[in-house]
Amino acid sequence: MALPIVAAMVGTAGVGAYLNAKYHITKDVHQMYVTQRGQWKFERAVQAKQINIYNSFLEQVHCMPNADCMWTLTRTYSWSQSNDMILRYAQWFLSRGIRRGDIVAFYLQNSAEFMFAWIALLAINAAPAMANFNLQGKALAHCVNVSRAVMVLTDEEIAERVISNEAVLKMGIEVVVLSMALKDDIEKLEAKEVDKRVADGTNEKSILALRYTSGTTGFPKAVRAPISRTYMLVYGKFSDMGLRNGPGGDRWYICMPMCHATAGSTVMACMIQGITLCIGRRFSTTHFWDEVRMSKATLFVYVGEVCRYLLNAPTSVLDKTHDIRLMYGNGLRPDIWRAFRERFGIAEIAELFGSTEGVITMVNQAKGDFLANSIGHHGWLQRRRYQNVYIPVDIDYEIGEVLRDSTTGFARRNPYNKGGEILVAVSSKSAFVGYHNNPQATEKRFLHDVFRNGDFYYRCGDALRRDDEGRWYFLDRLGDTFRWKSENVSTAEVSEVLGRFDGVIDANAYGVEVPGHEGRAGCAALLLRIAADRFDFQGLLRHCQRDLPDYAIPVFLRIVKEPSMNHTHKQSKTGLREDGIDLSKVGSDVMYFLRDGKYVLFEREQWVLLGAGKARL
Repeated sequence: MALPIVAAMVGTAGVGAYLNAKYHITKDVHQMYVTQRGQWKFERAVQAKQINIYNSFLEQVHCMPNADCMWTLTRTYSWSQSNDMILRYAQWFLSRGIRRGDIVAFYLQNSAEFMFAWIALLAINAAPAMANFNLQGKALAHCVNVSRAVMVLTDEEIAERVISNEAVLKMGIEVVVLSMALKDDIEKLEAKEVDKRVADGTNEKSILALRYTSGTTGFPKAVRAPISRTYMLVYGKFSDMGLRNGPGGDRWYICMPMCHATAGSTVMACMIQGITLCIGRRFSTTHFWDEVRMSKATLFVYVGEVCRYLLNAPTSVLDKTHDIRLMYGNGLRPDIWRAFRERFGIAEIAELFGSTEGVITMVNQAKGDFLANSIGHHGWLQRRRYQNVYIPVDIDYEIGEVLRDSTTGFARRNPYNKGGEILVAVSSKSAFVGYHNNPQATEKRFLHDVFRNGDFYYRCGDALRRDDEGRWYFLDRLGDTFRWKSENVSTAEVSEVLGRFDGVIDANAYGVEVPGHEGRAGCAALLLRIAADRFDFQGLLRHCQRDLPDYAIPVFLRIVKEPSMNHTHKQSKTGLREDGIDLSKVGSDVMYFLRDGKYVLFEREQWVLLGAGKARL
């Protein structure tokens, strides 16, 4: 019986409370209001010509000039002091010829100067291109080139990577090293206010920054991050976290790279909402909790596998000695979710699902076990609302294309509890801001004539499923899932199961090509707590047999000395896939394979037999 009919038939408070608990009506209504609130705030800012981020920052300066704005290991800046530094950087940029609409490429690590320069650019209607400071060579040159930047600003300690990059130098772009001497010179400048007419020139099309995708399938692609999305996130999702501003309020510790979307959005949320920003130069397992305690942080940002690093560090009597009430980020794996929360005494976890492109975003704020391990939750109203907006479909994992019916040519929609790649119904292509100076890549994000002639959808690129309780779960990223024995294998599922076994520090599953075999065989790179000759491989196999279908149990195991991660602390599979099971490429790593119901050493003899087509798996 449909919910409205049931609700009409019952009038008691008890039944109403039961229905609300079962279908999460109140939560859905609140979430819909929160989303709309962000839109209203942005629209009001546009009408008042206050859309420039610097104007919102100034509101905080006027409200609490002497309160802490930014904390670093070496210095704390008040809101007034931070504003003076921003004005000095703005004057410096103007003196170097930076004007409205210009892009300045940042090749910077986390620092207060990063923030001063960023907000200063926004104040004069320019913007940064956030090149990742780990990139070098051709990838770095590509990021600078595609941005059409007029200047590259780089930290002194990593400047050599830029000034020795011939491809960058050939572009004729000014490269400026943010040396100690230059910082001193800028600090001596007059904190002169920016012409208000310049700041008022910001409009709905203005950007917060150019951000780059991770580049797992080629060079990173630049994405225009609109200011509108920042306002809607800050006054929407972030406003639902119970943030407290001003003296005695929240302090947000961020050591994840601020050039990326998760940390970058959060630091701007702090500047707009009056939250003290505590800046960690970089992530360090050894110093993380020390800096959290020193900064008196009440929140922190995580990304990828950093929580696993922290969990695998030696226990300490100080594990729960901190002021953290909430952790926010993305990539907290199910196999460590509860263990991390319990060991460090974290009351609330806000797990974000989204991408640099930003077309689909969910935040799961979990205080207990009901929402643990999920990336989002929709009650009955939200499920009805998004029934034809977020649609799971089957894809061909060999070629990465959506499967279509051979007769009709239309895609096949999957049940939500099975899941698949999520297609997002959009009213127009403008819903996706697109890749900067890359219209071909932008067009590839859209599918036409999907379920009927004339329709079009945005490709999420991630496979998700939603259970009958409305909880969303991450399945895999397009390209990570592979086929073996005519079945689709989710690397995320395999990694999660392996990661739960005692003695496994990190598990990274992927598919490898095997001579004479169709599809890809499962392989997992394992970082072990003990030496391989003392590890219980048969116990691991029994564990897999209990929790995985036969076709998903890894055929090969590669014992590694350190995890394979990219610059966002997320697992990287590219190099591992390229090595495959070729023993000449795996270096000193030891490999095992599944034979006759047990894991045994994979040696050159077996590799030769497979290559000659004389052995079968």
